[in-house]
Amino acid sequence: MIKNFDIIIVGGGAAGFFTAINIAEKNPKLKIAILERGKEVLSKVRVSGGGRCNVTHACFEPNELVKFYPRGEKELRGPFHQFCSGDTIEWFEKHGVELKIEDDGRMFPVSNSSQTIIDCFLEATGKLGVKVLTGQSVQSIFKAENHWKIDTQDENYATEKLVLATGSNPKIWEMLQEKGHAIVSPVPSLFTFNIKDSRIKELPGVAAQVTVNVKDTKLESTGPLLITHWGMSGPAILKLSAWGARTLFDKNYQFTIFINWLNDVDTEDAEKILKDLKQEHAKKAVSKKSPFDFPNRLWESLVLASEIEAETKWADLSKIQLQNLASQLTKAKFQVNGKSTFKEEFVTAGGIDLKEINFKTMESKLHQNLYFAGEIVNIDAITGGFNFQNAWTSGFILANNI
Repeated sequence: MIKNFDIIIVGGGAAGFFTAINIAEKNPKLKIAILERGKEVLSKVRVSGGGRCNVTHACFEPNELVKFYPRGEKELRGPFHQFCSGDTIEWFEKHGVELKIEDDGRMFPVSNSSQTIIDCFLEATGKLGVKVLTGQSVQSIFKAENHWKIDTQDENYATEKLVLATGSNPKIWEMLQEKGHAIVSPVPSLFTFNIKDSRIKELPGVAAQVTVNVKDTKLESTGPLLITHWGMSGPAILKLSAWGARTLFDKNYQFTIFINWLNDVDTEDAEKILKDLKQEHAKKAVSKKSPFDFPNRLWESLVLASEIEAETKWADLSKIQLQNLASQLTKAKFQVNGKSTFKEEFVTAGGIDLKEINFKTMESKLHQNLYFAGEIVNIDAITGGFNFQNAWTSGFILANNI
């Protein structure tokens, strides 16, 4: 028996629920169902932000907000003018969830629990009569004359309008390819670098403000870097991994990076600074105290790597030792050998080619009454609540249009 709905949303995640709730609120007469393949809905929301759910980011200017999206910057400008982070805050407040801003701009529910967001969504869908059907893995999508047919492993559905909010689900991408959509092949984004190097081996937990670039590419980023047990992490590295998702994939995650521990001081200027320090601290041991704004342990490690012994005094530094040290400070070379997932962030670059989507409506340009929300399209962001903001914005625009 075929089950008929006005709107079927495939994918019971953040984008799917937000879309369903907004459609139902604007038109309560519509029969809406969410099909989720798993036993549970909103499982990614549950673990996001360390179980606190990083709902959005306190960046309220659309033209600034788009800069956090390595893929989607141009396309999201219009949508963000329609529904931005400020609208997200207001929406959740109206639905009984108060958000707070942390020092780094990330926004969380005041409760510090992702369960608050899950409860909000489940309560709203319950109240609005949206059917939430779990264990429904879509096997085929078929376009009939004026409706869509969707078959799951044990049910058959028909709907006038179909919304796909399935994130990085390869099976759905394959079905779309069969319908003529171009899929940009998925590669990982937001990962940390695996580096084995004696200079950082004993320094896990040490952080510094740096500039990093990848050898033989234009990739460069600035920000805090964190040394870990397996290599390097922190915003500077994660940004590089996002903007370089494709390039680093092509290099099979084997590449060389240069780190400037002095951030924006070049080698020549570093040498001048070191010469001044040599005059000023002539009788003191070089390795004892970091003259720069980063931890002593890191300084000591860079001094030893410059072939300067622990007890050497500033006055005794040779010209070559000064040059070595300037070089270690401003262009320290590290070999990256593989990557690791950052916390529980499984972000993928790739998805439906953006040229095939109308961003005023989130509708497919190839098939009428087929819509997309969230990460199924080739849009992704760095960490900080931006991927969720894309889910809310696309869901809202789509709901408005439907």
